Amino acid sequence: MRTGLLGGSFNPAHGGHRRITRFTIDALGLDEAWWLVSPGNPLKPRKGMAPLTARLKSAEQQARRAPIIPTAIEQQLGTRFTISTLRALKRRYPKREFVWLMGSDNLAQFHLWNAWRDIARTMPIAVIARPGYNQAALASPAMAWLRRYSVSVASFRERGRWSAPALVLLRFDPDTRSATAIRRANTGWAEQYAGRGARDRLTFRRIQTSEGL
Repeated sequence: MRTGLLGGSFNPAHGGHRRITRFTIDALGLDEAWWLVSPGNPLKPRKGMAPLTARLKSAEQQARRAPIIPTAIEQQLGTRFTISTLRALKRRYPKREFVWLMGSDNLAQFHLWNAWRDIARTMPIAVIARPGYNQAALASPAMAWLRRYSVSVASFRERGRWSAPALVLLRFDPDTRSATAIRRANTGWAEQYAGRGARDRLTFRRIQTSEGL
C-alpha cells in the first residue's frame, strides 16, 4: 500500500484539505492518504485550538467517500515531533510505502522543525503549492538542501520502491480556502461537536471529548 501522510491541526478540516489530498493521491498514484490530526502543534499557539475530538470529527466529514483516513494516532503513540511519529509509523506498518505530504507554507519553515533532515531521510516528501507561499518555500534553507534530491512526478510514480531523500513538487489550480478564514467567519464552529466522542478509523480507538486538545 502506498500511503500519503498529511499532518496538521485541521482546525477545522475543510474542502481545501480534501481537494489537495485527492489531487495528490491521483498525481502520485497513491492508494490512500492518512490525515494525522495533531494533538498539538509545537509551532502553533494553543489559543484558538479546538478540542481534538472536534477537529477529528470535522476531518471525518471532509473525508467521506474518499480514500482518506483521518486519525489521531499521534495521541496514542505519544509522539510530540513529526520525526518521532514517522519512525513509529514505519515500525508499526513495515509493509506500507509512506510519503510525507505538506504544503509549500510548511516547506518555507521546514528548517525550524525538529530533526527536519532526518524527516527527509525517513521517507519521500511531496510539496503541494499554496498561494502566497511558493516563493518563500523555494528560497528557504530547507529547499536549498532538498533541491539536490528533486525528482519529477513521472519518475516518482514509476519507482518500484521509493527511497529517501526524495522531493517532488506538485502544482495545480490554487485553492484559497483556509482554516483561519473559516474560524474568523465562524468562531463557534467546534460547538456542533460538543459532548460527542470520535472513533479513530485507523486504530479503532475511541477519542473522548474530555481528552481536550
